[in-house]
Amino acid sequence: MSETLWTVAAHAQAGAEINTQGIIGFFLSKIAPILLAILGLIFIARSNKGEVSRVLTSSTIAIIGIAFIAGAVVLVAVGSGLVDVLFSSED
Repeated sequence: MSETLWTVAAHAQAGAEINTQGIIGFFLSKIAPILLAILGLIFIARSNKGEVSRVLTSSTIAIIGIAFIAGAVVLVAVGSGLVDVLFSSED
């Protein structure tokens, strides 16, 4: 693990750029659906045991969490535009 961090640090110092869009795209296309499927299976298993109120509570918390993550992604996406508007210098 520490060798990986040193490798990333060495590339960053050498002027190499990290492809953050590729990392985000990979997470959204591969990891997020798997996590959501696992979460869905847990909810189905709990509701079959008669724990419907716990399932509804967990589902609500998960939906609110997804909304916060989506809001953060939107804020990051439009952040540079907001900074340009707020701190633009008039010549």
